[in-house]
Amino acid sequence: MKPDSLFHIQGYARLWGSILLSNLGGQITMIVLPLTAVVLLQASPTQMGLLGAMELLPFVLLSLPAGVYLDRIRKLPVYIAGELLMASLLVSVPLAWYFNVLNMAWLYVVGFGAGVVYTVAGSASQIVLIQLVSRDQLVKAHAQNAIAGSAAEVIGPGIAGLLIKVLGGPMTLLADCFLVLCSAIMLKGLRIQETVTPPKNAHFWRQLKAGLAFVRSQPLLIQSAMVVGAWQFFAQMALSIQVIYAIRELSMSEEHLSMSYVALGIGSIAVGLAGPRLSKAIGPGPALLLGVGLTGLGWIQMALFKDQVPAVIGFALMLIGFASGATLLFINFLAIRQSVTPAPMLGRMTTTMRWLIMLPAGPGALLGGWLGEHTLMSTPLLLAGVGAVVTAGVGWVVTPLRHLRELPQAPDNP
Repeated sequence: MKPDSLFHIQGYARLWGSILLSNLGGQITMIVLPLTAVVLLQASPTQMGLLGAMELLPFVLLSLPAGVYLDRIRKLPVYIAGELLMASLLVSVPLAWYFNVLNMAWLYVVGFGAGVVYTVAGSASQIVLIQLVSRDQLVKAHAQNAIAGSAAEVIGPGIAGLLIKVLGGPMTLLADCFLVLCSAIMLKGLRIQETVTPPKNAHFWRQLKAGLAFVRSQPLLIQSAMVVGAWQFFAQMALSIQVIYAIRELSMSEEHLSMSYVALGIGSIAVGLAGPRLSKAIGPGPALLLGVGLTGLGWIQMALFKDQVPAVIGFALMLIGFASGATLLFINFLAIRQSVTPAPMLGRMTTTMRWLIMLPAGPGALLGGWLGEHTLMSTPLLLAGVGAVVTAGVGWVVTPLRHLRELPQAPDNP
């Protein structure tokens, strides 16, 4: 192990292992849940868009108040509780299927619950990382964590495909439930020294406004949120119809669809390994914008050349473009926003930023589903691809992100 390896940091190996297990389960869910809707419940594109929007709605409703509470309490217990809630949600799907009560309304509830976990516990997990790793290692840490996700993306689709064949779609979620529970157990053993000193006589709304005011006072946070928020709109437009497009437009089997998701891991691993060096070479700002553009190229390729390229290969190329671009985008976006924020403001900054970038995501998912049902199903993919490329170009010209060659320093006081 290299002397400067993050695994020398006490507790990081346990956190990384938990991320690996949770992402492995997440890969199964990402494939199985929409497949259950499309194949078993015969969902329409509009219903798939609504399912995506239900997963995103908690970001809009809960992000800001969650940030205030996260700055008042210890983050690790929230992270663990989120994993346990996710396991409960996952096990409800095969139970509903077994008792013949599974329908789209049930999946909407599960999607909303998963969104709650991603909103609250997901924000807590990002802060837990910075409690283990120094700020100057954030890009490296986020890239290392992306490798855990990438490994899951390589292994997960094969496992999902095998389990779907043996158990059927809904029952496959039991495997995800088991993996998430194992992740929670690993987190339970994590030792983090965190002293929480809630401000005396601090009014909830006053603290919430302070978080908003801090983000508003940092031009770099606002500019990066505008770019990533616009990207989220187009990304959710594409993601909302991705699975139904593969099944009904490309006539891919469930097994071929599952195996094609290995391409996510290929793209993520490549950027997870090369991302820190690339960010150091061109700067975190340009790297973020490059990631936005790469995702767009993948969607454009799928929309324009689906008849010239075999379905599995074209779909896999789209996933490689998305994974490589999104990984490059987020390892830099997370590092930028955490590096500029003082510790007492991390919870409110994290949730405020997630709120800002996810506000456009729900409308994007709904529009993607509606377009997929009322126009050509490739239309959302083409519009998403063009929109992402344009977003990267506008971000380069209009914002100073292209000049950001190294991570900024947090002010002494929020």
